[in-house]
Amino acid sequence: MDESERADVAVAAAREGASVAADYFRTDLPVEMKDGKTDVVTRADREAQERVIETIRETFPDVTVVGEEEDAPTVVPDDGPSFVVDPIDGTNNFVRGIPVWCTSVAAVVDGEPVAAATVVPPTGDEYVAADGPTRLNGEPVSVSDRIDPEASTVSPTLWWDLDRRDEYAAAATGVVERFADLRRYGSAQVTFGYVASGALDGSFSNLRGNPWDTVAGAHLVRQAGGRVTDLEGNRWRHDSRGVVASNGEIHDELLAVARETEAARN
Repeated sequence: MDESERADVAVAAAREGASVAADYFRTDLPVEMKDGKTDVVTRADREAQERVIETIRETFPDVTVVGEEEDAPTVVPDDGPSFVVDPIDGTNNFVRGIPVWCTSVAAVVDGEPVAAATVVPPTGDEYVAADGPTRLNGEPVSVSDRIDPEASTVSPTLWWDLDRRDEYAAAATGVVERFADLRRYGSAQVTFGYVASGALDGSFSNLRGNPWDTVAGAHLVRQAGGRVTDLEGNRWRHDSRGVVASNGEIHDELLAVARETEAARN
């Protein structure tokens, strides 16, 4: 299959999972905690992931599917095809009734994303990219062309646990001292979609993100003409420490903030 066909599978799977999740949104849904007070999960997450995987396996019955919930593999293989799934990215928003969450699916070959789809049911938006430009609701989009950090809006993303709030504070301080404004949405994949479409100028974290939080979004940003690196400024990949995604114009300034955030680790 070529990238456009893989993208079709990713889109179909993301839509199916998003439909399952949307049926539970703003309902009386029991919430469970996984590894911490802010790490929550619901039946909607599990059932949405099941639907995504079922949809993928209709075409790729034996492919590795990396996912957040249950017993799915958690590591992206460096050889061969795979898919990476986040059934609900932004579960904390989801359980609070905040309409910023999505279902994301990325198709990967030899460790590199080749297609991605992020479906955002509350807004009806779909971000899709294969080997051509990123599309938002079927129309090509691109990263912003802002070159002045003081006119740019960026977002710290991923999540610093309660014992790492010095890093969170450093990230916020670095943004407000260098850029026009800060946004934080609570969904990394939605945030990457905003960068890809030019709504945001950049997003960053010093953390090593889970692949389901990052891989699809990184592909969307790159195919929209943006730049995605690790903390060293090297090309980002699924196992990199830190992720810095931007329109390219403000990347060095954003990279400096990410490094300042990392320096606050101790």
